[in-house]
Formats: sequence, C-alpha cells, structure tokens
Amino acid sequence: INDGEGHPSSSHQTLKGTSKWATSLENLLEDPEGVKRFREFLKKEFSEENVLFWLACEEFKKTQGKKQMQEKAKEIYMTFLSSKASSQVNVEGQSRLSETILETPHPLMFQKLQDQIFNLMKYDSYSRFLKSDIFLNQKKSEEQEENSPEAQTAAKRASRIYNT
Repeated sequence: INDGEGHPSSSHQTLKGTSKWATSLENLLEDPEGVKRFREFLKKEFSEENVLFWLACEEFKKTQGKKQMQEKAKEIYMTFLSSKASSQVNVEGQSRLSETILETPHPLMFQKLQDQIFNLMKYDSYSRFLKSDIFLNQKKSEEQEENSPEAQTAAKRASRIYNT
C-alpha cells in the first residue's frame, strides 16, 4: 500500500494533527496548522522570532536569482540578525554574519544559524509547547471530532467498503 506520493504507507505516516506534531518538531513545522499553533504559543513566550526566522530561512533556500537572494538575505539580516533588528534572534555571537556577506548570498548562508535556532526550539520551546494549553486544547478538540457520531459513521461506512 502506498500513500498518495508513492511512498509506502505506515501507521507512523498516517498520524494527523497533534499526534503527528507530538512525534517531532520537524513534523510540527511541516504542518501549516502546527506552525500556526506553535507561533501562537511562542508569541505568549515572547520568542515567536525563532520560528519566524526558521521559516524565513526555509523560504530563502528556495529563492532563485541573485538579485532576489540579495534582497531576501538583507531582509532576514535586518529583521533577525542585525544589532538593530526588530525581531532579533538569540544566536551565538561568533556565528553572526557581517553585512558584507549579503553581497554574495547562497542558499545555505543562514544554515548554521538556522540550525542553532532549530535546536533552541527543539530542546526548549517545543517540549513546553507539548504541555501547553494551546496544544492540549487542540488535541482535545481533535479527539472530540474523532469520537463524534459523524466520524464513527464514516469509519463504519469505510470499514464496510473495505471488508466486503
């Protein structure tokens, strides 16, 4: 059995929503709803800039053309890395980039800093997020939907189809 993209399906891949988010930060960040909830949580912790920086770096890696890369690199630098940044991220001082590197951007120029922020989120914010009201309420809401009479009826119909 394959999923829609031709990959073998497994019970791990069929997890959805909060169940999938709880397996790893990577899974959480792949789900737009997960990112939305995580941002909501980080905003309350005054550290939303971490996920915004991580997302900006992911987007930057997909940027085509030197001019566009220069513009995006400068935007990321000015927003998150400059000493005057409006949403400055907390990265190790020696790994900060100087503005001169912005002239010759490349897709992985922020990778080291992005990895630092990812690890900061993974080992700090993410575990607190999994215990937060935002996550737990979302999980509870999903469980209520799954246990609703409509969901059970649909599941019974599906099992009848496959068991005939």
